[in-house]
Amino acid sequence: MRRVFDWFFRDRRTGAVVIGQWPNLPLWIFGAAAALEWLLEALAPGLPAPVFVGLRLVALLSLTVWALDEILRGVNPWRRCLGGVVLIGIVVSLLGRL
Repeated sequence: MRRVFDWFFRDRRTGAVVIGQWPNLPLWIFGAAAALEWLLEALAPGLPAPVFVGLRLVALLSLTVWALDEILRGVNPWRRCLGGVVLIGIVVSLLGRL
């Protein structure tokens, strides 16, 4: 069991166990855009729809960039799987809107 844990959660370069990391730029952009959309919707719901669509698009694109980055450059299989799950969630969410 220890070997499986080490393989799945250890950073290949440092040997440290990595489950979560400090957010990188795409994740900060996602959080800021999502929070701003939520805040504007609560405080100024009468704003033109393109404002909300634009913020949602920025959030979605930045989260997609983050997920792809994790899939391609994640420090361990856990991080790569996390990116994959988020990317699948984005695709399912978009397909549900069609």
